[in-house]
Amino acid sequence: MKLTFLGTGTSTGVPQLMCDCEVCRSTDPRDSRMRCSALIETDEGNILIDCGPDFREQMLRFHRWGNIDALLVTHQHYDHVGGTDDLRPYCKGKEAFPIYCNRDVEMDLHRRMPYCFTENPYPGVPKLEIHRIEHGERFKLCGLKVVPFQVMHAQLPILGFRIGNLAYITDAKDIPDESYDIISGVDILIVNALRHEPHMSHMTLADALTVIERVKPRRAYLTHLSHQMGRTADIEPTLPAEVFIANDGGTINF
Repeated sequence: MKLTFLGTGTSTGVPQLMCDCEVCRSTDPRDSRMRCSALIETDEGNILIDCGPDFREQMLRFHRWGNIDALLVTHQHYDHVGGTDDLRPYCKGKEAFPIYCNRDVEMDLHRRMPYCFTENPYPGVPKLEIHRIEHGERFKLCGLKVVPFQVMHAQLPILGFRIGNLAYITDAKDIPDESYDIISGVDILIVNALRHEPHMSHMTLADALTVIERVKPRRAYLTHLSHQMGRTADIEPTLPAEVFIANDGGTINF
């Protein structure tokens, strides 16, 4: 099985428009980040995690000819669902494309894309089928056991996912104890780390390292980075062993 980081940046992407900082001017491709998303490939199918506004470019760059069989959504913010309409090519040959999400995301998609859920949809719109999931509700997808778990994005409860022996967390500020019970001891932990300074709804680098120390994975990857994190070449050498900065197009075998 393989995970590809399709995007590892925060909601503005990196470089950020109208910014002239050293990260946004960097020529190192590791410092260029599309909005946060990942793709898991298995022998039985391919699972997309989040579908933001850069989705089409991500597919053209990293998965142009590959299929996608299902979408897991962490939460309803635009940088995580803004590309959902572009799933229409992956609806071909299916009665409907399955999306796994909580109730908040389901309601948001109905408001954002009402044309997909009418009784007589216009020909060519994405054919979407919502599967509502909740914290701790285990299910199988493309041959993998998936366990959604709750994390807090400021005051908004959103989902992380344990997929086999990998855990994926984005946009978290805090993780409840019951979610630590689900992810403790995974082989691979992917967790958001926005910047160094405190933020009201995202973990800092120090916060993420504290989570990694508690979970104790074999390897950990930092994602959902902003330009305020600094250049990859400067930050990565300061990290503990087996903690890495995720980069667009990077892959993990697990």
